[in-house]
Amino acid sequence: MSEEDNNPIDKDHITENPHNLQYPHHRGSQIVKPEDLGKTKGRSLNAMEHQTDQQLLQIKEQMELLAAQAKKIQQRKEVSESIYLAEMRFEPLINHTYYLYKRETGQTVLSMVAKNDWGRSGCPYQYMATVKLLADHTWDVLDQDELD
Repeated sequence: MSEEDNNPIDKDHITENPHNLQYPHHRGSQIVKPEDLGKTKGRSLNAMEHQTDQQLLQIKEQMELLAAQAKKIQQRKEVSESIYLAEMRFEPLINHTYYLYKRETGQTVLSMVAKNDWGRSGCPYQYMATVKLLADHTWDVLDQDELD
């Protein structure tokens, strides 16, 4: 019998270069622990959920802002329509302030005279709002009667 025949170590289980092995090969080797893939996936999933939740919250805030802006534009449109239906005996100028009143008959009147500038006799109409003509020919409500 030759020496190779008596060797109890299988040649498939040994290496000439033990430093290339993917696992520790002697007692003093560094410990190699398998990755806990469930833990890694769990962390990644939590990070992804947090990030997407933040982005969705940001989009929601932007939508609320846009909705508020649309509501304000709609209100300006409605006020503008009611003012253009009012009696006015002058041509309103952009960036000038005017006053909206209501007669006893229900007809609205646009005036250049403020509610406190009518003199001793006082305002003959019910004050509704102080408005300003904007460049797009809509009206911005600067002050409005609480009853209206």
